[in-house]
Amino acid sequence: MKAAPPQRIRIIGGLWKRTPLTVVNAPGLRPTPDRVRETLFNWLGQSLEGWRCLDAFAGTGALGLEASSRGAARVLMIERDPAACRVIRQAVDRLEAAGVIDLFEDDAPTRLARLARAGQRFDLVFLDPPFGEGWLERLWPVLPALLVEGALVYVESEAALVDLPDAFVIERSARAGQVHYHLLRFGGERPPKL
Repeated sequence: MKAAPPQRIRIIGGLWKRTPLTVVNAPGLRPTPDRVRETLFNWLGQSLEGWRCLDAFAGTGALGLEASSRGAARVLMIERDPAACRVIRQAVDRLEAAGVIDLFEDDAPTRLARLARAGQRFDLVFLDPPFGEGWLERLWPVLPALLVEGALVYVESEAALVDLPDAFVIERSARAGQVHYHLLRFGGERPPKL
């Protein structure tokens, strides 16, 4: 039997609008649908000019690449699956984005702890982990050390978030099929865009 062609999604806005991205078949990988990303970036505003972004479970790279397409100054992506990393690297090379995007083949808790120890801080963090593995509970303790005051955190989960750490407030939330998605604010007011 002939293998099905790889699934594709696309970047929906900014400099690389309509650029197709390949989706590899990897355990737990669930690409954020175009419609959900469109809603998210409407919530964020169309420009992320000057923002520092972290995509802790890059998967297809769609969220990080979308942020870079919309002007983010720096995007750091973490992905543990080697095949997914190869596809993301190919997209970064094709878009000539290596000066803005850094990709680490690593697991999220290990890399996040290293980033926190190194004093790295971000304006926006994407958390779209595989469902049913308890990732969010493991990451809440280290996350504050990675965020500037007023930073935003986008979270996809299998259920609505109810028990958040005190430092986080839900700004927006919605649901698409089985996926609940949320935009959280850390601490105080969002700093003005650069």
